[in-house]
Amino acid sequence: MAATGKLQPIIVKRIKKGGHGGHHGGAWKIAYADFVTAMMAFFLLMWLLGSTAQGDLQGIASYFQSPLKVALTGGSGSGDSSSIIKGGGQSLTRTNGNMQRGEVKSESHAYNLQALRSEVEAADMRKMQEVQAKLEAAIASNPRLAGLRGQLRTDVTPDGLRIQIVDDQGRPMFDAGSARVKDYMRELLRGIGQLVNEYDGLVVLSGHTDASAYSGGERGYSNWELSSDRANASRRELLAGGLSEDRVVRVLGLGSSVPFEAADPMSPLNRRISILVLGQLGRERWQSGTEVPVSEAQALERLLARRESAAPAPAATASAPHPETVSNQPAVPGARP
Repeated sequence: MAATGKLQPIIVKRIKKGGHGGHHGGAWKIAYADFVTAMMAFFLLMWLLGSTAQGDLQGIASYFQSPLKVALTGGSGSGDSSSIIKGGGQSLTRTNGNMQRGEVKSESHAYNLQALRSEVEAADMRKMQEVQAKLEAAIASNPRLAGLRGQLRTDVTPDGLRIQIVDDQGRPMFDAGSARVKDYMRELLRGIGQLVNEYDGLVVLSGHTDASAYSGGERGYSNWELSSDRANASRRELLAGGLSEDRVVRVLGLGSSVPFEAADPMSPLNRRISILVLGQLGRERWQSGTEVPVSEAQALERLLARRESAAPAPAATASAPHPETVSNQPAVPGARP
């Protein structure tokens, strides 16, 4: 019968489960779990806020407002109050005699830079006036130099005491067109060098000429070289008089670019030697290589540090800038009146 009968077809029935869960799947369970977690955290936060005193809340709020500042500089924080979240206290590594950061309050000194500058300038003014008075008295007491008082110009500038020795038609400082120093000029420069050496101040030398030009023009030996040679000749006489070599920080040859008598470029007053004795502020400016201080506050702070230190103000050392010199060249005879 099995052999002769027809095969019965196999029927597979797929039954779809109906209902609410089958339609949406299990995504609602994840959303419900998130909601329950959020509500639990919310009620936990409300319970903490309700069980914490108002002072503790303010301490916690102030800690989270500036936690980095408290960590770096020390000071009061949440550990100083009786909070439910304990913190602070002494370090476990602290031993007797040691201090932790924040236990000692740092002292800050506020200085009025304008008042400090005025104080330093007043001290410089008094010293410069003292040197000026000594110089005038020394020249007046020397019969051989008394006749040169009319050729000496002294004034106090913001950088220090400026001593200018001007030329005179009947009494020149150098031979015409050369850097050979006259005998009376040599004696005057040596006396100035001895006096300036008693004052703790650096020296800047500059040579000046009138507008008379050489026959060879600016391409040959000119007023620039002549003023430099005369400034260096004056420097050598100052050193021979007793001035320390390391006190001279700069030697300049300015030619006729900075006249004493601008209205008369040919005036003998334009032929002069300028000796600038630097004060404290002027010293700071010239040692930095600029006529104007890069930072006046930094210069004043350095001066204040020197004043507060127990040791006296250090004298100029070999680290000071070397004098800027120009090699001497022979003068052209007869080329200049």
